[in-house]
Amino acid sequence: MNSWAKKLGTAALAGGLILGGSAAGTLLPAGSAAYAAESQVNLQNTITVTGTGQVSVKPDIAYLSLGVETTALTAKDAQAKNAAIVQKLSTLLKTTWKIDPADIQTSQFYVQPNYTYNDKEGQKITGYTANQTFQVKYRDLEKIGQLLDAASSAGANRINDVTFSVENPDQYLDQVISKAMANAGMKAGSIAKAAGQTLGGVINVVQNDGGYTPVVKQAEMLMQSTSSADAASTAVETGELTVQTSLTVQYEMK
Repeated sequence: MNSWAKKLGTAALAGGLILGGSAAGTLLPAGSAAYAAESQVNLQNTITVTGTGQVSVKPDIAYLSLGVETTALTAKDAQAKNAAIVQKLSTLLKTTWKIDPADIQTSQFYVQPNYTYNDKEGQKITGYTANQTFQVKYRDLEKIGQLLDAASSAGANRINDVTFSVENPDQYLDQVISKAMANAGMKAGSIAKAAGQTLGGVINVVQNDGGYTPVVKQAEMLMQSTSSADAASTAVETGELTVQTSLTVQYEMK
C-alpha cells in the first residue's frame, strides 16, 4: 500500500463521495506541499460502499432438546421415576442410535415442589416434579423424524425446538465474500458513473459482522407430529439456512 493510503486509514465515507478542500491558511513544512496535494486529491476522490453477499445452503447438523418430566408425591420418588426413564432414553440414544456420548449433554435438571392455594388452607404442596433435558447433536438429518418418535416411545415427553444448522459455516466464506465484493463493485461503479468519473482500484476492505441464520422447528409442531395417530413417523423438513456477510469497501475514483 502507498504511504498516502496508510495515512488515509479507514475513514467512514458513508457510501458516497467525499468532497471538500484543504483548510485555508495551513502552514506546511518545506518540501511537504507535493505530498499534501497528493493526499488531498486522493482523499477527495474516493468512494466507500457496503456490499452484501449470501448463499442458501442445506443444514448438515441438528440440535435436539429431549426432556423427561415426571411427577410424584415426594421429591425422592419423582427423581427416581425420572432417573429410570432418563436411563432408558440415554441407552436408546447411545446404543440403538449410535450417538457419540460427546454429542449428548444434560442442559437442564431440577426437582421442584408443586403447589395449590385456597383461602381456607393457604398454600399447600401437592407433589413434586422432576425434569432432566438432553441437548443432542445429530447429523443424519433424514432420520430426525424417526429419532424423535423413538425418543418419545422411550419416555421423552418434553421434545422442544429442533434447530438445524451448519457445523462449519466457514466453508462458505469464499462464496459469500465474492458475492459481497461483486455487490460493492456494482454500487461503487454506479456512483462513479453518476459522478462522471471512473472507478479505480480498491483502497481498503473491512469485513462486518456476518454469520448464518439457523432453521428452527417449533416445539408445538413437533409435539403435534409425534402425537398424531395417523402418522407412521414424524416428518421433519430441514429447509435451508442463509450464510451471509457484508464488506465495507473503499475505492479510488479517477
